[in-house]
Amino acid sequence: MDENTWRRRTGPALLVASIAFLLAYSWRVITEADGTPALFANIVVLVTWTMFVIDYLVRLSIAPDRWLWFRTHLADLAITLIPVLRLVRVARVFTHLPGLRRTRAAALRTRILVYGLASTLILVYIASLQVLDAERGAPGATIVSFGDALWWACVTATTTGFGDLTPVTVTGRFVGVILMFGGVALAGVITATLASWVVERGAHGDDGADAATKAEVRALRDDIAALRAAIIHPGEEPSGGDRVP
Repeated sequence: MDENTWRRRTGPALLVASIAFLLAYSWRVITEADGTPALFANIVVLVTWTMFVIDYLVRLSIAPDRWLWFRTHLADLAITLIPVLRLVRVARVFTHLPGLRRTRAAALRTRILVYGLASTLILVYIASLQVLDAERGAPGATIVSFGDALWWACVTATTTGFGDLTPVTVTGRFVGVILMFGGVALAGVITATLASWVVERGAHGDDGADAATKAEVRALRDDIAALRAAIIHPGEEPSGGDRVP
């Protein structure tokens, strides 16, 4: 069995698993589930996470060159560590909207922007859950509700840093560092996409101007050649078929 066959067979199940992972983890953290409900949620999280680990290991094992596969599939490793990132692939439908893929460069920019925004939104949401799970109940914690956690995650991802809410645990600060790098990466993606669009539009305008200028130069050169021929051979017909007055 090759990798494509394996992915076709397991793709739908893994998509459902990623949704189940997100729902179970969100429900456990936001509702502060305890006892049997918390145990059930933890089992769902563990089972779905195990499914992604098995999928990654199987695809790695059937790859012809495992080291090359590992280096070229770092995104799959990230999905294995954070299963909900698989939901980013659902954003693919937004890259096929009418009017968004007129050129190859425009299609690439659209994919980068859509996937970048989707990844950031999912990262912000998951970071909110993780920091709330780590901070709630810690001595001196200021992030004690999901609203606080979501506000902190948005502020951190945009590198605004108001400082009104700050994590006090090692886990919370580690999540903050990841969010900072994610926000910087998103800003870079948006800046590069806009710069590419501006350059492409400018290049199209220059191409049109260059084409018009070249056509005018050719026409002027033909007129000069015809005029020279008429002066040297006044009784002959110019090469263009028109006599010079």
